[in-house]
Amino acid sequence: MQNAFPLFPESASTMSGQVDALTFFLTLVSGLMTLLIFATITILAIKYRRRSPNDPLPAPIHGSWLLESTWSIVPFLVMLIMFAWGARLFFDNYTPPVGAMEIFVVGKQWMWKVQHPEGQREINELHIPVGRPIMLTMASEDVIHSFFIPAFRVKHDVVPGVGRYSQLWFNATKVGDYHLFCAEYCGNQHSGMTGWIHVMEPADYQAWLSLHGGNATMAQAGETLFGQLGCATCHAPGATPPNLSLTNMYGHPVQLVGGATVLADENYIRESIINPRAKVVLGYPPVMPTYQGQVTEEGVLQLIAYIKSLSRPSERPAANNANAREGTKK
Repeated sequence: MQNAFPLFPESASTMSGQVDALTFFLTLVSGLMTLLIFATITILAIKYRRRSPNDPLPAPIHGSWLLESTWSIVPFLVMLIMFAWGARLFFDNYTPPVGAMEIFVVGKQWMWKVQHPEGQREINELHIPVGRPIMLTMASEDVIHSFFIPAFRVKHDVVPGVGRYSQLWFNATKVGDYHLFCAEYCGNQHSGMTGWIHVMEPADYQAWLSLHGGNATMAQAGETLFGQLGCATCHAPGATPPNLSLTNMYGHPVQLVGGATVLADENYIRESIINPRAKVVLGYPPVMPTYQGQVTEEGVLQLIAYIKSLSRPSERPAANNANAREGTKK
């Protein structure tokens, strides 16, 4: 019979074992240091206590260079181990591997809205294949939320505002259903902002995709929205100055007025849609209107998917991170 109150949540991702190991190490060191300090205080308090008012005061102690060096250097080295271990785990946890499957998530009071590149949509549920790296590109429509999957040991805040896409990746190792929570208080129905991660065998996942197929992929929906908003007037593929073509723009540096350069990633594209005059491309007049309030976060993600599709696959950045590594070392 399964324990109804497990001491630890189930471990179901390539990252969870590493997070648990660091947690156990921190707990062990903290516990040993606490016992050592309290034991030392207790022993010294008893041994050197003044037994009566007539007892002479103890002779002054001038200290020990060896003792003072030991209790300074040893804890410092232990802290360095914690720092190096935690830093490596942090960078591993926030650097998606090359080839990760990208899924888009929008948080709003009080639900998680999921879009698959193939067009499937879910609310408070996410179906994924086992054994494949998954990268989530996340945004918020209102307040700060936090996407938390205890069994995978991953959590990331989703912050509203221009240029605030969050990215999180994981690789599930066990088929099953796992709890999804919002770990940031986001309003009076925060406790109800929960859901499920459904990890499936690859064949079952493909069957689910076929059964729940959307009418259009995200890129196709973005292309439709691109035309409806009139973006094609100035940004049609193959456009020439004074119009700006978006073909092969994604993942490349863009020269701005003033001499600065910015990478054309998801955050830059989103900011250009919501606040186009924040970063004006060199050689083009600042005439683009803002679409803030005219397009939802889901719509912005669809537009980004379409713009990304205009770049040749060989020229797209790996997992939207210039430092992404080949594969996963897990």
